[in-house]
Amino acid sequence: MDYFTLVFGSIFACVFLLFLSKRNKKLPPGPIQLPIIGNLFHLLGAKPHISLANLAKIYGPIMSLKLGQITTIVISSSTMAKQVLQKQDQAFSNRFIPNALQAHNHSKFSVTWLPVSPTWRTLRRILNSNILSLTKLDSNQHLRSQKVQQLVDYVAKCSQEGEVVIVGKAAFKTSLNLLSNILFSKDLVDPFLDSKVELKDVIWNIVAEAGKPNLVDFFPILENIDPQRIRRNMDIHFGKLFVLFDGLINERLEEKRRNNSEKNDVLEVFLKIREENSEEIDQNHINSLLLDIFIGGTDTTTSTVEWAMAEILRQPEIRKKVQAELAQVVGKGKPIEEDDVSRLPYLQCIVKETLRMHPPVPFLLPRKGEQDVELCDYIIPKGSQVLVNVWAIGRDSALWEEPLVFKPERFWSSELDVRGKDFELIPFGAGRRICPGLPLAALRMVPVMVGSLLNSFNWKLEEGINPEELDMEEKFGITLAKACPLRAITSPI
Repeated sequence: MDYFTLVFGSIFACVFLLFLSKRNKKLPPGPIQLPIIGNLFHLLGAKPHISLANLAKIYGPIMSLKLGQITTIVISSSTMAKQVLQKQDQAFSNRFIPNALQAHNHSKFSVTWLPVSPTWRTLRRILNSNILSLTKLDSNQHLRSQKVQQLVDYVAKCSQEGEVVIVGKAAFKTSLNLLSNILFSKDLVDPFLDSKVELKDVIWNIVAEAGKPNLVDFFPILENIDPQRIRRNMDIHFGKLFVLFDGLINERLEEKRRNNSEKNDVLEVFLKIREENSEEIDQNHINSLLLDIFIGGTDTTTSTVEWAMAEILRQPEIRKKVQAELAQVVGKGKPIEEDDVSRLPYLQCIVKETLRMHPPVPFLLPRKGEQDVELCDYIIPKGSQVLVNVWAIGRDSALWEEPLVFKPERFWSSELDVRGKDFELIPFGAGRRICPGLPLAALRMVPVMVGSLLNSFNWKLEEGINPEELDMEEKFGITLAKACPLRAITSPI
């Protein structure tokens, strides 16, 4: 009897100690929650990145909220971001998938939303090898030069005809046609006319719908009701893109059948991969990969170019300084080439400062804990959504002197880079889920587009708008766009 008492007593003691240890592991601090809605009332404004940054000043760099039924962990410092995105990257490597992105089962085939798995690794390898490797980027440099020259020609046409340049619109067409040529060897929009506007509108509609606060994401029980019709609208928009992709693929297959010829583009590679590896990669994967490239590669580049130009026009002394550098290094009035960027340090500083103040995706893409994870003495429960507020990190006064001032010179003697190693500046994320488009967008397209626009034209705001009065309000969505489109008047240099 004493033996059994000893055994059961020991078991009870172990269970009790385990219970106490679990009790001591708690959620990160956070604001008080209301019944049912939790902390949703804290996000009632149109700028949740700012609301959460302000809450982090009270509750700290790792904070927990209950958004409806969803436990959400918000990371707001570079130190905590390094913990999540590097030191415990594996534990947080999967995605918390918004309901809108599940339309057409996109998230089940998308390299952006798939969990880390053999299929994800295969798709990521396809993307990196055939589009974003150094060799491929170098081989496509002539395409980027052509598209930037078309951008310059379009602005020149506006200048000759006395028309206002809508910077974001022009940058969007340039980005879209660049990608369509890499993928399909053809333009999908006219760089000079508003023809074929449906494609542009579809992509913008997808970005708008994906960026809307969706009740279903906070209350999954509403999934079948879809009260805001966001999922249904996304089904329509995705369907239009997939019909376009299918048409382009069928057109290519018919060309190959008639002419027995091949083109040197990504579609040709995808068709070969589908044929050779049909059990693992099928048409759904290809359509979703194309969608990821178009959505991820157009809106982020567009917003960054527009923000950079807005900040430059807002401070004439910065414009004069970068134009002087361009004139000295490249020659006044010439479009710049990618090889020139390494010799244009002030232009590089402008791009970094733009990405610090205006990260394209202010929370990055949401991550998810697949099991309970211990993080800095707190427990992150299984199924939690994890948001990294890179907007807040970029404006952290503990990291940056005068963080609300656009000051490219802060990077003059700094080794900080945007490649995911310096957690003070991670607009594209870090770790295994870092944005794969970083080498194309931040390191090539943005500096070349901004530099060519500044080196080819003099820029001023519309009549009656002083630089210091320029509207710099943000519009929150899947990307952080400029609320009021930048409009400017140009003249040749």
